[in-house]
Amino acid sequence: MENNEQKNEMTAQQSLNIISEMINDSRRTILQSSAKHFILWGSLLIFVSLVVYGLWQSSGSPVWNVVWFVMPALGFPIVRILDRKDSDIPQSKINMNIGLIWLTYCIFAVCISVIAMLWVPMNLTLVLVVIFGFAQCVSGFILKNWTIIVSGFILGIGGAVAASLLFGPEQLLIFTIGGIMLVVTGLIIKSQYK
Repeated sequence: MENNEQKNEMTAQQSLNIISEMINDSRRTILQSSAKHFILWGSLLIFVSLVVYGLWQSSGSPVWNVVWFVMPALGFPIVRILDRKDSDIPQSKINMNIGLIWLTYCIFAVCISVIAMLWVPMNLTLVLVVIFGFAQCVSGFILKNWTIIVSGFILGIGGAVAASLLFGPEQLLIFTIGGIMLVVTGLIIKSQYK
């Protein structure tokens, strides 16, 4: 009888180990996929911020900020292509929540940008960098990854301070730094979860 209970106990422990291993594998797969997204959006952010900075700096006109709308127009189709390649990754609540966080950020960024351009002038860089850092932190908490959390805090809080101290096209360099941080975060995650 006692031997039979030990078998059942070991089976329960083995079951817990298998479940734990499956959860860790799923988390690793999601982080690997997220790394690609961090690298993609970071690269786009660097590229677009430098283009807008250069155009604004050379012309003296902030009208070039409309180029920012190219970023989602380029990014979302590329994400679709990347996600098709990862079609074997099981869709989970974590994937969905991360996607919804960044979709929400995008909607806020576009709406606030349009409001700032057409109706209520504001320090748009400050607002966008704070919600950007917040979205990154929340993503990090959901993924339980300190690299993402810390870079989100640095970007959101440091970016807010920088946006208060810089003016004109120089504020765009905050987004360039943010893009670099995203790319570095993606590369760190990629190296951690090979």
